[in-house]
Amino acid sequence: MSGLFITFEGPEGAGKSTQIQLLKAHLESEGHDVLCTREPGGTKIGEELRHLVKHVEGDDAPCVESELLIFAASRAQLVQKLILPHLEKDGIVLCDRFADSTTAYQGYARGYDLEKIQILHGIATAGRWPDITILMDITAEKSFERRESRGGTDRFEEEGRQFHEAVRDGFLKLNDLHKDRFHLIDAAGSIDDLQKQIRGIVANALS
Repeated sequence: MSGLFITFEGPEGAGKSTQIQLLKAHLESEGHDVLCTREPGGTKIGEELRHLVKHVEGDDAPCVESELLIFAASRAQLVQKLILPHLEKDGIVLCDRFADSTTAYQGYARGYDLEKIQILHGIATAGRWPDITILMDITAEKSFERRESRGGTDRFEEEGRQFHEAVRDGFLKLNDLHKDRFHLIDAAGSIDDLQKQIRGIVANALS
């Protein structure tokens, strides 16, 4: 299997974006060809879908079935247009969220049928799952504190504490189910300490 596919997962406010950018700079300094992307988004179609699913509210807000299909459509476009081509060139892909987020948010938190979600995953991912998933774990309380301090929210961030606790529980269940690729990190640590842990995980995969 060519390339290295790394995804970052976790509750809101875990600090994924910061760690991704630090890791990207580090890997590029070592001569690696790195693609940074995100879900939903990454492509023109994906970014349009991102706005729809995260910012259309009220009576026009997507139902859970629409959420699932929007995320799947964005993911399929991202996989086919960016992720697979980059991996085929033996590049490294760093992705801020992937299919596991759909399982945690729409499955465990929204309560949608997990088997149906897996069927969608099979289509959208084209069978290409991450080699490494960094799960940056943070409590719902700490997540709320960080979101309040940074300001600016979307439809998912505005959900209540019970929803975000269910999301976190979902991620932890996925961690237990997929020990072969999941790496659990306590995101309450310092930025430097977290980056050191992440670099160690990636270095082992590259060695």
